[in-house]
Amino acid sequence: MASSGNSGTTGSTLLQPFSEAINLSVDQVNFVVCQLVALLASVWFRLYLHPSQTSSYVRHAVATLLGLYLALFCFGWYALHFLLQSGICYYIMIIVGAGHMHKFCFVIAFGYLTLCQVSRVYLFDYGLYSADFTGPMMIITQKITSLAFELHDGMARKEEHLTPTQKSLAIRSMPSLLEYLSYNCNFMGILAGPLYTYKDYIAFIEGKTLHAKCAVVNGKIDDRCEHAEPSPVPAVLCKLLVCGISLTFHLTITKMFPVAYNIDETFVNTANFASRVFYLYFSLMAARPKYYFAWSLADAINNAAGFGFNGYDVNGNERWDLISNLNIVNIESATSFKMFIDNWNIQTALWFKRVCYDRCRYYPTIATFIISAMWHGVYPGYYMTFLTAIPITLAARAVSDNLDFFINATFVRAACHILIFSLLPLQSLFQEFKLFLGKKHYFNGRKVRKYISLFTGKMHIDILSNLVDMLKK
Repeated sequence: MASSGNSGTTGSTLLQPFSEAINLSVDQVNFVVCQLVALLASVWFRLYLHPSQTSSYVRHAVATLLGLYLALFCFGWYALHFLLQSGICYYIMIIVGAGHMHKFCFVIAFGYLTLCQVSRVYLFDYGLYSADFTGPMMIITQKITSLAFELHDGMARKEEHLTPTQKSLAIRSMPSLLEYLSYNCNFMGILAGPLYTYKDYIAFIEGKTLHAKCAVVNGKIDDRCEHAEPSPVPAVLCKLLVCGISLTFHLTITKMFPVAYNIDETFVNTANFASRVFYLYFSLMAARPKYYFAWSLADAINNAAGFGFNGYDVNGNERWDLISNLNIVNIESATSFKMFIDNWNIQTALWFKRVCYDRCRYYPTIATFIISAMWHGVYPGYYMTFLTAIPITLAARAVSDNLDFFINATFVRAACHILIFSLLPLQSLFQEFKLFLGKKHYFNGRKVRKYISLFTGKMHIDILSNLVDMLKK
Protein backbone atom coordinates (compact mmCIF):
# COMPACT_ATOMS: atom_id res chain seq x y z
CA MET A 1 0.00 0.00 0.00
CA ALA A 2 1.37 3.35 -0.96
CA SER A 3 2.19 5.75 1.78
CA SER A 4 0.61 9.13 2.19
CA GLY A 5 3.37 11.70 1.56
CA ASN A 6 2.32 15.25 0.87
CA SER A 7 -0.80 14.37 -1.07
CA GLY A 8 -3.25 15.77 1.49
CA THR A 9 -4.41 12.34 2.60
CA THR A 10 -3.62 10.12 5.55
CA GLY A 11 -4.44 6.96 3.61
CA SER A 12 -3.06 5.29 0.52
CA THR A 13 -1.93 7.36 -2.48
CA LEU A 14 -2.16 4.41 -4.85
CA LEU A 15 -5.19 5.91 -6.58
CA GLN A 16 -3.91 9.49 -6.69
CA PRO A 17 -3.31 9.52 -10.49
CA PHE A 18 -6.89 8.40 -11.02
CA SER A 19 -8.20 11.00 -8.56
CA GLU A 20 -6.34 13.75 -10.41
CA ALA A 21 -7.74 12.55 -13.72
CA ILE A 22 -11.35 12.83 -12.54
CA ASN A 23 -10.72 15.96 -10.42
CA LEU A 24 -11.73 14.45 -7.07
CA SER A 25 -9.70 14.25 -3.88
CA VAL A 26 -7.82 11.02 -3.33
CA ASP A 27 -9.66 10.58 -0.02
CA GLN A 28 -12.99 10.56 -1.81
CA VAL A 29 -11.72 8.14 -4.42
CA ASN A 30 -10.28 5.85 -1.73
CA PHE A 31 -13.60 5.82 0.10
CA VAL A 32 -15.70 5.01 -2.96
CA VAL A 33 -13.27 2.36 -4.25
CA CYS A 34 -13.08 0.71 -0.82
CA GLN A 35 -16.86 0.64 -0.59
CA LEU A 36 -17.07 -0.93 -4.05
CA VAL A 37 -14.47 -3.51 -2.99
CA ALA A 38 -16.55 -4.13 0.13
CA LEU A 39 -19.62 -4.64 -2.08
CA LEU A 40 -17.84 -7.30 -4.13
CA ALA A 41 -16.42 -8.85 -0.97
CA SER A 42 -19.94 -9.02 0.45
CA VAL A 43 -21.15 -11.06 -2.50
CA TRP A 44 -18.17 -13.40 -2.09
CA PHE A 45 -18.75 -13.55 1.66
CA ARG A 46 -22.39 -14.60 1.19
CA LEU A 47 -21.70 -17.19 -1.51
CA TYR A 48 -18.44 -18.78 -0.38
CA LEU A 49 -18.43 -18.21 3.38
CA HIS A 50 -22.07 -19.02 3.94
CA PRO A 51 -22.85 -19.98 7.56
CA SER A 52 -24.11 -23.37 6.36
CA GLN A 53 -20.61 -24.31 5.19
CA THR A 54 -18.30 -22.05 7.23
CA SER A 55 -17.79 -21.75 10.96
CA SER A 56 -18.69 -18.56 12.79
CA TYR A 57 -15.05 -18.22 13.85
CA VAL A 58 -13.87 -18.02 10.22
CA ARG A 59 -16.62 -15.57 9.27
CA HIS A 60 -15.73 -13.33 12.22
CA ALA A 61 -12.01 -13.44 11.42
CA VAL A 62 -12.42 -12.73 7.70
CA ALA A 63 -14.89 -9.89 8.30
CA THR A 64 -12.55 -8.28 10.84
CA LEU A 65 -9.35 -8.55 8.80
CA LEU A 66 -10.98 -7.22 5.65
CA GLY A 67 -12.48 -4.33 7.63
CA LEU A 68 -9.16 -3.35 9.17
CA TYR A 69 -7.43 -3.45 5.79
CA LEU A 70 -10.02 -1.15 4.21
CA ALA A 71 -9.68 1.22 7.16
CA LEU A 72 -5.90 1.22 6.81
CA PHE A 73 -6.18 1.91 3.09
CA CYS A 74 -8.50 4.88 3.65
CA PHE A 75 -7.02 6.42 6.80
CA GLY A 76 -3.48 5.10 7.20
CA TRP A 77 -2.17 4.88 10.75
CA TYR A 78 -5.20 6.81 12.02
CA ALA A 79 -7.08 3.51 11.69
CA LEU A 80 -5.21 2.36 14.80
CA HIS A 81 -7.55 4.60 16.78
CA PHE A 82 -10.38 2.19 15.90
CA LEU A 83 -8.53 -0.68 17.56
CA LEU A 84 -7.31 1.41 20.48
CA GLN A 85 -10.75 2.78 21.33
CA SER A 86 -12.31 -0.67 21.01
CA GLY A 87 -9.55 -2.35 23.02
CA ILE A 88 -9.68 0.10 25.93
CA CYS A 89 -13.45 -0.26 26.25
CA TYR A 90 -13.31 -4.06 26.05
CA TYR A 91 -10.78 -4.07 28.88
CA ILE A 92 -13.07 -1.78 30.88
CA MET A 93 -15.99 -4.15 30.33
CA ILE A 94 -13.96 -7.04 31.75
CA ILE A 95 -12.51 -5.34 34.83
CA VAL A 96 -15.54 -3.23 35.81
CA GLY A 97 -18.23 -5.84 35.39
CA ALA A 98 -21.79 -5.70 34.13
CA GLY A 99 -23.06 -3.53 36.98
CA HIS A 100 -21.22 -0.38 35.90
CA MET A 101 -19.67 -1.11 32.50
CA HIS A 102 -22.32 0.93 30.69
CA LYS A 103 -21.37 4.11 32.58
CA PHE A 104 -17.61 3.71 32.19
CA CYS A 105 -17.79 2.68 28.53
CA PHE A 106 -20.09 5.56 27.71
CA VAL A 107 -17.74 8.12 29.26
CA ILE A 108 -14.52 6.57 27.92
CA ALA A 109 -15.76 5.88 24.39
CA PHE A 110 -17.28 9.35 24.14
CA GLY A 111 -14.20 10.95 25.68
CA TYR A 112 -11.85 9.20 23.27
CA LEU A 113 -14.01 10.23 20.31
CA THR A 114 -14.13 13.85 21.49
CA LEU A 115 -10.35 13.99 21.98
CA CYS A 116 -9.84 12.77 18.42
CA GLN A 117 -12.36 15.28 17.07
CA VAL A 118 -10.72 18.15 18.94
CA SER A 119 -7.22 17.11 17.84
CA ARG A 120 -8.34 16.93 14.23
CA VAL A 121 -9.72 20.48 14.36
CA TYR A 122 -7.16 22.25 16.55
CA LEU A 123 -3.92 20.26 16.17
CA PHE A 124 -4.18 19.56 12.46
CA ASP A 125 -5.10 21.82 9.60
CA TYR A 126 -8.86 22.34 9.72
CA GLY A 127 -10.62 20.95 6.68
CA LEU A 128 -7.40 19.58 5.15
CA TYR A 129 -8.75 16.10 4.57
CA SER A 130 -12.08 15.28 2.99
CA ALA A 131 -12.01 11.86 4.67
CA ASP A 132 -12.47 12.22 8.41
CA PHE A 133 -11.12 9.31 10.45
CA THR A 134 -13.44 10.28 13.31
CA GLY A 135 -16.43 9.36 11.12
CA PRO A 136 -15.93 5.59 11.57
CA MET A 137 -15.10 6.24 15.23
CA MET A 138 -18.55 7.77 15.67
CA ILE A 139 -20.08 4.48 14.52
CA ILE A 140 -17.72 2.45 16.71
CA THR A 141 -18.67 4.65 19.68
CA GLN A 142 -22.31 3.82 19.02
CA LYS A 143 -21.55 0.11 18.88
CA ILE A 144 -19.44 0.12 22.06
CA THR A 145 -22.01 2.01 24.11
CA SER A 146 -24.93 0.00 22.71
CA LEU A 147 -23.19 -3.25 23.55
CA ALA A 148 -22.29 -2.06 27.06
CA PHE A 149 -25.90 -1.10 27.82
CA GLU A 150 -27.22 -4.36 26.35
CA LEU A 151 -24.77 -6.37 28.47
CA HIS A 152 -25.77 -4.35 31.52
CA ASP A 153 -29.45 -5.06 30.82
CA GLY A 154 -28.86 -8.76 30.32
CA MET A 155 -26.38 -9.44 33.12
CA ALA A 156 -27.06 -6.90 35.86
CA ARG A 157 -30.73 -5.89 35.74
CA LYS A 158 -33.86 -7.78 36.63
CA GLU A 159 -36.04 -8.63 33.67
CA GLU A 160 -39.12 -6.97 35.17
CA HIS A 161 -37.26 -3.65 35.20
CA LEU A 162 -36.58 -3.73 31.47
CA THR A 163 -38.72 -2.28 28.71
CA PRO A 164 -39.84 -4.64 25.92
CA THR A 165 -37.11 -3.26 23.63
CA GLN A 166 -34.45 -3.66 26.29
CA LYS A 167 -35.57 -7.26 26.92
CA SER A 168 -35.30 -8.14 23.25
CA LEU A 169 -31.80 -6.65 22.95
CA ALA A 170 -30.37 -7.79 26.30
CA ILE A 171 -27.20 -9.93 26.10
CA ARG A 172 -26.66 -12.61 28.71
CA SER A 173 -22.96 -13.39 28.22
CA MET A 174 -19.79 -11.45 27.45
CA PRO A 175 -18.69 -11.71 23.80
CA SER A 176 -15.24 -13.02 22.95
CA LEU A 177 -12.60 -10.56 21.78
CA LEU A 178 -12.96 -11.77 18.18
CA GLU A 179 -16.74 -11.40 18.24
CA TYR A 180 -16.36 -7.93 19.74
CA LEU A 181 -13.83 -6.76 17.13
CA SER A 182 -15.87 -8.30 14.33
CA TYR A 183 -18.93 -6.37 15.50
CA ASN A 184 -17.00 -3.08 15.68
CA CYS A 185 -14.66 -3.37 12.68
CA ASN A 186 -16.17 -5.69 10.06
CA PHE A 187 -15.65 -4.73 6.42
CA MET A 188 -19.36 -4.21 5.75
CA GLY A 189 -19.76 -1.28 8.11
CA ILE A 190 -16.40 0.08 9.21
CA LEU A 191 -16.31 2.97 6.72
CA ALA A 192 -19.91 4.20 6.66
CA GLY A 193 -21.89 2.11 9.10
CA PRO A 194 -24.72 1.83 9.70
CA LEU A 195 -25.21 0.97 13.36
CA TYR A 196 -26.93 -2.33 14.15
CA THR A 197 -27.49 -4.28 17.33
CA TYR A 198 -25.07 -6.94 18.51
CA LYS A 199 -27.80 -9.59 18.53
CA ASP A 200 -28.70 -8.90 14.90
CA TYR A 201 -25.05 -9.07 13.84
CA ILE A 202 -24.39 -12.35 15.66
CA ALA A 203 -27.58 -13.83 14.19
CA PHE A 204 -26.30 -12.89 10.73
CA ILE A 205 -22.85 -14.40 11.32
CA GLU A 206 -24.35 -17.63 12.69
CA GLY A 207 -26.99 -17.86 9.98
CA LYS A 208 -29.98 -17.43 12.28
CA THR A 209 -31.44 -14.21 10.89
CA LEU A 210 -34.12 -15.85 8.74
CA HIS A 211 -35.59 -17.85 11.59
CA ALA A 212 -35.44 -14.95 14.06
CA LYS A 213 -37.01 -12.35 11.79
CA CYS A 214 -39.77 -14.62 10.55
CA ALA A 215 -40.71 -15.44 14.14
CA VAL A 216 -40.66 -11.77 15.16
CA VAL A 217 -42.60 -10.40 12.20
CA ASN A 218 -45.25 -13.08 11.84
CA GLY A 219 -45.56 -14.28 15.42
CA LYS A 220 -44.84 -17.85 14.30
CA ILE A 221 -42.52 -19.68 11.96
CA ASP A 222 -43.59 -18.94 8.40
CA ASP A 223 -43.57 -21.78 5.87
CA ARG A 224 -41.25 -19.72 3.69
CA CYS A 225 -38.61 -19.82 6.42
CA GLU A 226 -38.32 -23.58 6.06
CA HIS A 227 -37.27 -23.34 2.41
CA ALA A 228 -34.62 -21.38 0.52
CA GLU A 229 -33.50 -18.14 2.13
CA PRO A 230 -34.57 -14.94 0.37
CA SER A 231 -32.24 -13.41 -2.17
CA PRO A 232 -30.94 -9.89 -1.47
CA VAL A 233 -30.27 -9.21 -5.17
CA PRO A 234 -33.44 -7.16 -5.91
CA ALA A 235 -32.95 -5.02 -2.80
CA VAL A 236 -29.25 -4.50 -3.58
CA LEU A 237 -29.95 -3.50 -7.17
CA CYS A 238 -32.64 -1.06 -6.06
CA LYS A 239 -30.30 0.59 -3.55
CA LEU A 240 -27.48 0.73 -6.10
CA LEU A 241 -29.88 2.52 -8.46
CA VAL A 242 -30.52 5.09 -5.72
CA CYS A 243 -26.74 5.42 -5.34
CA GLY A 244 -26.30 6.06 -9.06
CA ILE A 245 -29.02 8.70 -9.17
CA SER A 246 -27.71 10.38 -6.01
CA LEU A 247 -24.12 10.44 -7.26
CA THR A 248 -25.16 11.87 -10.62
CA PHE A 249 -27.22 14.53 -8.88
CA HIS A 250 -24.33 15.38 -6.56
CA LEU A 251 -21.80 15.72 -9.39
CA THR A 252 -24.07 17.94 -11.49
CA ILE A 253 -26.89 19.78 -9.74
CA THR A 254 -25.16 20.24 -6.39
CA LYS A 255 -22.51 22.53 -7.88
CA MET A 256 -25.25 24.80 -9.22
CA PHE A 257 -26.68 25.44 -5.73
CA PRO A 258 -23.82 25.84 -3.23
CA VAL A 259 -25.07 26.08 0.35
CA ALA A 260 -22.51 28.78 1.15
CA TYR A 261 -24.23 31.16 -1.29
CA ASN A 262 -27.01 31.53 1.30
CA ILE A 263 -24.75 33.89 3.29
CA ASP A 264 -23.24 35.71 0.33
CA GLU A 265 -23.30 39.42 1.22
CA THR A 266 -24.74 40.53 -2.11
CA PHE A 267 -27.39 37.82 -2.16
CA VAL A 268 -28.50 38.49 1.42
CA ASN A 269 -28.70 42.27 0.90
CA THR A 270 -30.43 42.26 -2.48
CA ALA A 271 -32.69 39.18 -2.57
CA ASN A 272 -36.12 39.33 -0.96
CA PHE A 273 -37.19 36.97 1.79
CA ALA A 274 -39.12 34.63 -0.54
CA SER A 275 -36.12 34.30 -2.85
CA ARG A 276 -33.82 33.47 0.04
CA VAL A 277 -36.21 30.79 1.32
CA PHE A 278 -36.58 29.40 -2.21
CA TYR A 279 -32.80 29.19 -2.70
CA LEU A 280 -32.31 27.78 0.81
CA TYR A 281 -34.73 24.96 0.03
CA PHE A 282 -33.07 23.97 -3.24
CA SER A 283 -29.50 24.35 -1.99
CA LEU A 284 -30.21 22.03 0.94
CA MET A 285 -31.98 19.60 -1.34
CA ALA A 286 -28.90 19.62 -3.58
CA ALA A 287 -26.55 19.06 -0.61
CA ARG A 288 -28.24 15.88 0.62
CA PRO A 289 -27.60 13.40 -2.25
CA LYS A 290 -24.00 12.73 -1.20
CA TYR A 291 -25.38 11.37 2.08
CA TYR A 292 -28.04 9.41 0.20
CA PHE A 293 -25.24 7.89 -1.87
CA ALA A 294 -23.05 6.93 1.10
CA TRP A 295 -25.83 5.47 3.24
CA SER A 296 -27.60 3.65 0.39
CA LEU A 297 -24.29 2.12 -0.68
CA ALA A 298 -23.54 1.06 2.89
CA ASP A 299 -26.98 -0.54 3.14
CA ALA A 300 -26.45 -2.33 -0.19
CA ILE A 301 -23.07 -3.67 0.98
CA ASN A 302 -24.62 -5.24 4.08
CA ASN A 303 -27.56 -6.61 2.10
CA ALA A 304 -25.22 -8.14 -0.47
CA ALA A 305 -23.60 -10.11 2.34
CA GLY A 306 -27.03 -11.33 3.44
CA PHE A 307 -27.36 -8.93 6.36
CA GLY A 308 -30.43 -6.73 6.69
CA PHE A 309 -33.32 -9.12 6.13
CA ASN A 310 -36.26 -8.03 8.29
CA GLY A 311 -38.88 -10.68 7.60
CA TYR A 312 -41.94 -10.30 5.39
CA ASP A 313 -44.57 -7.57 5.27
CA VAL A 314 -48.33 -8.17 5.43
CA ASN A 315 -48.38 -8.76 1.67
CA GLY A 316 -45.71 -11.42 1.83
CA ASN A 317 -42.97 -9.25 0.33
CA GLU A 318 -39.42 -9.50 1.61
CA ARG A 319 -38.18 -6.61 3.74
CA TRP A 320 -34.51 -5.67 3.59
CA ASP A 321 -34.76 -2.59 5.81
CA LEU A 322 -33.44 -3.95 9.12
CA ILE A 323 -30.47 -1.55 9.12
CA SER A 324 -31.62 1.03 6.57
CA ASN A 325 -30.47 4.49 7.54
CA LEU A 326 -32.78 6.86 5.70
CA ASN A 327 -36.21 7.32 4.15
CA ILE A 328 -35.72 9.70 1.24
CA VAL A 329 -39.41 10.34 0.60
CA ASN A 330 -40.08 11.35 4.20
CA ILE A 331 -36.92 13.47 4.33
CA GLU A 332 -37.84 15.48 1.24
CA SER A 333 -41.42 15.95 2.43
CA ALA A 334 -40.57 16.69 6.08
CA THR A 335 -42.74 19.39 7.65
CA SER A 336 -40.81 19.60 10.92
CA PHE A 337 -37.26 19.23 12.16
CA LYS A 338 -38.34 16.18 14.19
CA MET A 339 -39.75 14.50 11.09
CA PHE A 340 -36.49 15.26 9.31
CA ILE A 341 -34.23 13.76 11.99
CA ASP A 342 -36.56 10.75 12.45
CA ASN A 343 -35.93 9.76 8.83
CA TRP A 344 -32.35 11.00 8.49
CA ASN A 345 -29.69 8.67 9.92
CA ILE A 346 -32.40 6.43 11.35
CA GLN A 347 -30.11 4.01 13.19
CA THR A 348 -28.41 6.89 14.99
CA ALA A 349 -31.80 8.25 16.09
CA LEU A 350 -32.63 4.80 17.48
CA TRP A 351 -29.29 4.76 19.30
CA PHE A 352 -30.00 8.11 20.97
CA LYS A 353 -33.39 6.76 22.04
CA ARG A 354 -32.02 3.50 23.46
CA VAL A 355 -28.97 4.81 25.31
CA CYS A 356 -30.17 8.26 26.36
CA TYR A 357 -33.83 9.19 25.94
CA ASP A 358 -35.32 5.96 27.33
CA ARG A 359 -32.86 5.85 30.25
CA CYS A 360 -32.66 9.50 31.30
CA ARG A 361 -34.80 10.20 34.36
CA TYR A 362 -34.80 13.98 34.08
CA TYR A 363 -35.25 16.14 30.96
CA PRO A 364 -34.63 13.35 28.42
CA THR A 365 -35.24 15.63 25.42
CA ILE A 366 -32.64 18.15 26.55
CA ALA A 367 -30.14 15.42 27.42
CA THR A 368 -30.61 13.72 24.05
CA PHE A 369 -29.99 16.90 22.05
CA ILE A 370 -26.87 17.71 24.11
CA ILE A 371 -25.48 14.20 23.60
CA SER A 372 -26.31 14.49 19.90
CA ALA A 373 -24.34 17.71 19.59
CA MET A 374 -21.36 16.19 21.41
CA TRP A 375 -21.41 13.01 19.31
CA HIS A 376 -21.48 14.88 16.01
CA GLY A 377 -18.26 16.73 16.78
CA VAL A 378 -16.79 20.08 17.70
CA TYR A 379 -18.05 22.01 14.70
CA PRO A 380 -20.16 24.99 15.79
CA GLY A 381 -22.92 24.18 13.33
CA TYR A 382 -23.73 21.01 15.21
CA TYR A 383 -24.04 22.75 18.57
CA MET A 384 -25.98 25.60 17.00
CA THR A 385 -28.42 23.12 15.45
CA PHE A 386 -29.06 20.75 18.30
CA LEU A 387 -28.97 23.22 21.19
CA THR A 388 -31.41 25.60 19.51
CA ALA A 389 -33.55 22.57 18.64
CA ILE A 390 -34.23 22.08 22.36
CA PRO A 391 -36.52 25.11 22.88
CA ILE A 392 -38.02 24.62 19.43
CA THR A 393 -38.94 21.01 20.15
CA LEU A 394 -40.24 21.75 23.64
CA ALA A 395 -42.30 24.70 22.42
CA ALA A 396 -43.75 22.76 19.50
CA ARG A 397 -44.60 19.86 21.82
CA ALA A 398 -46.28 22.25 24.26
CA VAL A 399 -48.35 23.71 21.44
CA SER A 400 -49.37 20.26 20.25
CA ASP A 401 -50.31 19.14 23.76
CA ASN A 402 -52.29 22.26 24.65
CA LEU A 403 -53.84 23.43 21.41
CA ASP A 404 -56.97 21.29 21.43
CA PHE A 405 -57.45 21.63 25.18
CA PHE A 406 -57.37 25.43 25.36
CA ILE A 407 -59.09 26.28 22.07
CA ASN A 408 -62.62 25.05 21.67
CA ALA A 409 -63.70 27.00 18.59
CA THR A 410 -63.24 24.79 15.55
CA PHE A 411 -62.36 27.68 13.25
CA VAL A 412 -59.74 29.15 15.60
CA ARG A 413 -58.22 25.74 16.25
CA ALA A 414 -58.00 25.04 12.50
CA ALA A 415 -56.41 28.46 11.91
CA CYS A 416 -53.77 27.76 14.57
CA HIS A 417 -53.01 24.35 13.06
CA ILE A 418 -52.54 25.97 9.64
CA LEU A 419 -50.27 28.64 11.11
CA ILE A 420 -48.09 26.08 12.88
CA PHE A 421 -48.02 23.78 9.85
CA SER A 422 -46.83 26.67 7.68
CA LEU A 423 -44.04 27.60 10.10
CA LEU A 424 -42.66 24.11 10.68
CA PRO A 425 -41.20 23.57 7.18
CA LEU A 426 -39.46 26.95 7.45
CA GLN A 427 -38.06 26.05 10.85
CA SER A 428 -36.94 22.67 9.53
CA LEU A 429 -35.07 24.38 6.70
CA PHE A 430 -33.45 26.79 9.13
CA GLN A 431 -32.27 24.00 11.44
CA GLU A 432 -30.93 21.96 8.55
CA PHE A 433 -29.15 25.03 7.18
CA LYS A 434 -27.27 25.49 10.45
CA LEU A 435 -26.31 21.82 10.40
CA PHE A 436 -24.79 22.06 6.92
CA LEU A 437 -23.33 25.56 7.04
CA GLY A 438 -21.96 25.90 10.56
CA LYS A 439 -19.30 23.28 9.87
CA LYS A 440 -18.06 25.02 6.75
CA HIS A 441 -17.83 28.50 8.29
CA TYR A 442 -16.13 27.58 11.52
CA PHE A 443 -13.83 30.59 11.41
CA ASN A 444 -16.46 33.06 10.24
CA GLY A 445 -19.04 33.09 12.98
CA ARG A 446 -19.94 36.72 12.25
CA LYS A 447 -21.41 35.82 8.85
CA VAL A 448 -23.29 32.87 10.28
CA ARG A 449 -24.74 34.99 13.09
CA LYS A 450 -25.67 37.72 10.63
CA TYR A 451 -27.54 35.33 8.41
CA ILE A 452 -29.28 33.74 11.37
CA SER A 453 -30.45 37.19 12.40
CA LEU A 454 -31.66 37.98 8.90
CA PHE A 455 -33.45 34.67 8.68
CA THR A 456 -35.22 35.45 11.98
CA GLY A 457 -34.69 32.05 13.54
CA LYS A 458 -35.55 33.46 16.94
CA MET A 459 -38.87 34.60 15.55
CA HIS A 460 -40.04 31.00 15.22
CA ILE A 461 -39.24 30.21 18.83
CA ASP A 462 -40.95 33.39 19.98
CA ILE A 463 -44.07 32.70 17.94
CA LEU A 464 -44.42 29.18 19.30
CA SER A 465 -43.69 30.22 22.87
CA ASN A 466 -46.09 33.18 22.76
CA LEU A 467 -48.77 31.00 21.26
CA VAL A 468 -48.41 28.53 24.14
CA ASP A 469 -48.69 31.41 26.63
CA MET A 470 -51.76 32.74 24.85
CA LEU A 471 -53.43 29.33 24.90
CA LYS A 472 -52.85 28.93 28.63
CA LYS A 473 -54.44 32.28 29.55
